[in-house]
Amino acid sequence: MDDQYRNHDDPFGYPYGQYPAGRYGQRSSGSADDARPSEPVRSVVPVTREYRPFTVSGGDADWGGRRKRSSFRAVFAAFLAGVLVMGGLMYAADRGNWFTPETQSASPQVTPARPASTSVSGAADTVRPNNIAQIFEMASPAVVKIETSVRGRAPRNTLDLFEQFFGQSPNGGSLRPSGMGSGFIFDKEGYILTNQHVIADADEIQVTVVGYSKPFKAKLLGSSYELDLAVIKIDGDGNFPTLKIGNSDEVHMGDWVIAIGNPYGFDHTITVGVLSSNEREISITDSSGTRNYQHLLQTDASINPGNSGGPLLNLKGEVIGINTAVSAQAQGIGFAIPSSTILEVLDYLKNNKEIPKKPVPFIGASLQTLTPEFAERLGISGTEGSVVVSVIYGSPAYKADLRAYDVIVGMDGVPYKTNTELIEAIQKKNVGDKVVLNVIRNGERIDLTVTIGDRNEFEASQRR
Repeated sequence: MDDQYRNHDDPFGYPYGQYPAGRYGQRSSGSADDARPSEPVRSVVPVTREYRPFTVSGGDADWGGRRKRSSFRAVFAAFLAGVLVMGGLMYAADRGNWFTPETQSASPQVTPARPASTSVSGAADTVRPNNIAQIFEMASPAVVKIETSVRGRAPRNTLDLFEQFFGQSPNGGSLRPSGMGSGFIFDKEGYILTNQHVIADADEIQVTVVGYSKPFKAKLLGSSYELDLAVIKIDGDGNFPTLKIGNSDEVHMGDWVIAIGNPYGFDHTITVGVLSSNEREISITDSSGTRNYQHLLQTDASINPGNSGGPLLNLKGEVIGINTAVSAQAQGIGFAIPSSTILEVLDYLKNNKEIPKKPVPFIGASLQTLTPEFAERLGISGTEGSVVVSVIYGSPAYKADLRAYDVIVGMDGVPYKTNTELIEAIQKKNVGDKVVLNVIRNGERIDLTVTIGDRNEFEASQRR
């Protein structure tokens, strides 16, 4: 996400060409064309010519005859006079706002530059929004730095001494730093939203808030590994600065966005960009598994390690996302969890309740696209369809008598050439819907009615 710079040629150039040398010279003996005297001619005979207000640019043609040459001093004096006149006009225009529309003219009344009670302005600007500094001043106090620590075992020689005198090893060990990230306060009582990966596996969480001399110890309330969200709480005076969570659905691609966080420990760094895209899906694997992110906002506002958990703001100063991930192989490709996702689960996280999982439509069969080899072994002409590799016991497919090596060529009379197409069609159904699978079994076409099930509910029933 580092900016790329280019070297440019000098954009400035004189508006006039090089002043031509004089055409006076000395008489050359024997030259039939040289009719001028050895001294410069002091008078000019007017040449009768057609009046031409405009003329084309040509080579070295003498358009309009010979002209009297002005002295260098006269030309230089005229040049200085032009500079002084133009400079005076520019100064007067600037002081008098000659070219500024009345709606944008400066007010003669002196007012504070950034009054605390003034609402954030969204006025347009030809280069960038003119209220970024105000947004930062308003939002920055609610953005916090989060530092985590884990307990590690003491060195082996220390353990030997402890066991020699007390007969047992100490529980745990000393705290050592394990990570750092960002977050923001969304409730004045000290509730903070951040990424789950920022506080994962931490034995102690410390939060630094602007205006307070010492960090606060935070308590983890609720978290979701799948959504990568967590809520922690600090105890204080009950009047912490807060940020409002806005609506990410109202932001459009190309809209300005602002990120605030603590990248690489540089407290309260602000970066600016635009919303590059939305509805992005990425997967990130860590020591605990794989997170499958959905509905992410993509932005070119610089995001770096330490920005995780910090807010992504719109021009109203509202949180529209939580900065979460960045593409390490690219520049200007960062991702944020949208506020639409956050608001769906915020109360569950805040109250330390289990987040209900959304229904995931499935039938309980493992499918593979039909290949020429499979088609030949099964005695099927053509290679369009999905082969049933296996069926989960007790699943909707099992109850509908779908079997291994059945070939599903369609659903509800609609053909699906690959397993990907068929799975996507199943996932678009609602749990409880009944569908008819068009199947080829032992060379014969049959129809099987299957009731779409919920993968989460099915897996939960298997654990009971």
